[in-house]
Amino acid sequence: MSNINQTISLTSEISEETVGKRLDQALALVFPQHSRSRLKEWIEKHQVTVNGDFRRPRDKVFLGDRISIEAEIETVSDWQAEPIPLNIIYEDEHLLILNKPDNWVVHPAIGNWAGTVVNALLHHDPRLQQIPRAGIVHRLDKDTTGLMMVAKSLVAQTRLVAELQARTVKRTYEAVVGGILVSGGTVEAPIGRHPHERVKMAVVEMGKPAVTHYRVLEKFAAHTRLRLELETGRTHQIRVHMAHIRHPIVGDKTYGGRFRLPPNTSEQLQHALRTFPRQALHAKGLCLTHPVTEEEMNWEIPLPADIELLLTHLRTSA
Repeated sequence: MSNINQTISLTSEISEETVGKRLDQALALVFPQHSRSRLKEWIEKHQVTVNGDFRRPRDKVFLGDRISIEAEIETVSDWQAEPIPLNIIYEDEHLLILNKPDNWVVHPAIGNWAGTVVNALLHHDPRLQQIPRAGIVHRLDKDTTGLMMVAKSLVAQTRLVAELQARTVKRTYEAVVGGILVSGGTVEAPIGRHPHERVKMAVVEMGKPAVTHYRVLEKFAAHTRLRLELETGRTHQIRVHMAHIRHPIVGDKTYGGRFRLPPNTSEQLQHALRTFPRQALHAKGLCLTHPVTEEEMNWEIPLPADIELLLTHLRTSA
């Protein structure tokens, strides 16, 4: 994989609203389409001048100062476009919402350079080649289904990332877990890399803060259907948190522990549980503020057929 650089050329003049502010703070107000971290990096790399001179991020700006930015944004050059169908729920100039099926990797990586969501997106809109990470601002695991948002412009990417960091994007999931949960609750436990198995995440003392809210939708003989909301977005968060409270997601081979059948399970349900091919987790709802129009937007999609069938077997058995 190699990278190409997209050149950014911007100029502006300091107005009364930004007089006396630090340079990095002023740039964030003048050029809101770019993140503060990106602007600070450009200052430190001497890709920003004030009246023709290089300045430090903390230096103050004054009325009439002339700001010039000649910078580069690194984008991936040889992720290949592939004609793979996308289930697009919504699309405009800045934003795309898709419904991802199971068994589909989001990003190209070792062992999966082709056939990913990114490959499909680049075929759908080649301009995404000019957006870092092809516009992907959050991921779903390979075998988690449901709603994903994609930024189609730099301004959309910056603002969607800011929304995620500010925890104002509402992401709602449904899952089927082992055991019976009597009522809803919150799991607040830090998540980091597993201390012994580096391909896994775990609840660890020095991990990043992670908060998952859940409530009960249906109870069965030995399973529960949950509705979950993410307050944070850590890798494998729901799967790790549910396993942490000893209610792992059905079909989760990574965090579910040794497979056990509940006692007195019908043959039909035994077969359904043994053969369920993935974690029973679906990104069902998404609520956000549009990154450009600032309109409040909501989407909710049905459960996929495999989870619906599993629920049918659980209801019949119960």
